Order: sequence, then C-alpha cells, then structure tokens
Amino acid sequence: MSVPVRETSSNNGMESKQEMARSLLKTSSMSIRTKLLHKTGVSLYNTSHGFHEEVVKKKLQQFPGGSVDLQREDSGIGILTLNNPSKMNAFSGVMMLQLLERVIELESWTEGKGLIVRGAKSTFSSGSDLNAVKALGTPEDGVAISMFMQNTLTRLMRLPLVSVALVQGRAMGGGAEVTTACDFRLMTRESEIRFVHKEMGIVPSWGGAARLVNIIGNREALKVLTGALKLDSKKALDIGMVEEVLQSSDETESLEEAQEWLKQFIKGPPEVIRALKRSVSSGKELCLEEALQNERDLLGTLWGGPANLEAIARRAKFNK
Repeated sequence: MSVPVRETSSNNGMESKQEMARSLLKTSSMSIRTKLLHKTGVSLYNTSHGFHEEVVKKKLQQFPGGSVDLQREDSGIGILTLNNPSKMNAFSGVMMLQLLERVIELESWTEGKGLIVRGAKSTFSSGSDLNAVKALGTPEDGVAISMFMQNTLTRLMRLPLVSVALVQGRAMGGGAEVTTACDFRLMTRESEIRFVHKEMGIVPSWGGAARLVNIIGNREALKVLTGALKLDSKKALDIGMVEEVLQSSDETESLEEAQEWLKQFIKGPPEVIRALKRSVSSGKELCLEEALQNERDLLGTLWGGPANLEAIARRAKFNK
C-alpha cells in the first residue's frame, strides 16, 4: 500500500513543478514580448535570424543620393522629409540608412508628441532607387534589405508619437509602404497611393502588406495589391486608407494644414500623449492579457504625476 502512495505524491509534486514552470515561462514570455514592443532600439531581426545589420549597412552605403531630414518643432511635432526630388524622392541606399538614424533620434526625443512624414517638392516617394535595386539583385540581397527596412519601419510605427503621412503627388511601391507605418494618412486632392509591386514581379517587402490589412481589412487589401490599384484621394478616403483630403495642394499650405490637423490629437503633456500611443500600440500588437498588463504599467507612470495632480486640482476648483 505504501508504494502507490509515494508514487502519487511524487507525481503530484512533478505536476506541481511543471505547472509552476509553465506559469513562470508564460509570465517571462509575456514580459519579453512587451519589452520588445516598447523598449526603444529593439528591432525585429538580429543575427539569430541570419540578419547582419553592419553588412547590410556597408552595401547600402554604396548607393548615395538624397537625404532624410528631420526638423523638430517647439510644438512637439517632428517633420520628417524624404528629400531626393530628382528621383521623385526614391530611396537610395544612403536614404535607407538615414531613415534609421532619424528614427533613432526620434526614439530619444522625450518632448515629442507628433510626427509628420512627407516628401520634398510636393511628391511623397516613388519607392526604391532602381540603381540600388539592379545592383542588389540576388534573393539574399533582397531579403536582407527587406529585413533592414522592416526593422526601421516597425520602429517608426512603434514610436510613442502620433504619426501622420502627408501624401502629396505620388506614393508608389515602397513609398506606399512607408505611409502604412504611420498612424494616419492625409492626402492632397491630386495625389495618389499605389502599391505597384505586382507589376515589378514582387510583393511588398517593407511590411506594407501586413500593415495595409490592419488599415483597410484583408478584402480591400487584396484588391489593392492584386489589382495594383491607383488610389486617388477619393478612392483612398472611401476605403478608409486616409483620414482626410486637404484643401490645399500647395507644399507649404498643405504642411500647415497637416500640422493643424495633428495638433487636435496632441494637446496635453508629452508624457500623457506618448503613454496613450503606447497603450494603443499594445492593443494592436499584443494579446489582450499582455495589453491589459501594459496598460496597467503605463498608468503607474502617470498616476499621481504632475499632469494628473494638475488635472485633479483644476476639477476641484471648478466643482467648488
């Protein structure tokens, strides 16, 4: 009789330890995923995925031309400009490198609340510079650039800034993909967005297809991609690709309009706006349990803080 009792006790102990291990693993896994989402400077791919960033950077450095410029306004709005107008703001290799550098700058801009991404000289971007595309023609090169740009645009998407793509002129191919890394899109009346990848014999590779599905749904995304549809401002508005069509097509005036549109969503202390963006990012990318835990943690950074206490004092004053 004593032997079965010992076996049962041993089995129960083993099951208890396994359950504890599973619980610890689950908790650890959740915290790691949450950290990956919100910790600045963390990319999707690294050497464990066969991605060697420094090697890719050396290759991209061989293709100069254009620049990616960043202007930080006192209002807390950053203006990121794709600047290669002689090639419709196509991304050279150096511009890809500079985009990553600007995103890293924005990750450390604690006073920032909003971001506008636009192209120079009234056009957004025609995608990749064909000179670089032709020179980097092997499948290995293509996958390496894909991982580099997915890393960069995911970090752009996860910035704790409310971001808007200001689409003037054309956003084609990779340029269209960049617009999907922003929270919102605004278009001028004559502009267009077009995912031309099918006509180039490829698929979107900078994360544009996955993000497009989140923006307009899988059915509309499939139509847009397989039809290489030209999304003029009316069509883009109808399917939910953009928030609004701006009144002016002038480069300066449309930027001013975009800034005014964005300001309505970034009124308030930077720490509050940034926490709200992080909470929405959690809801989009994490499972419910993880998103709720992250929301709780974000609250802990604000509750009893200066903005919270000031708001309570204001309410108390009005309620007297």
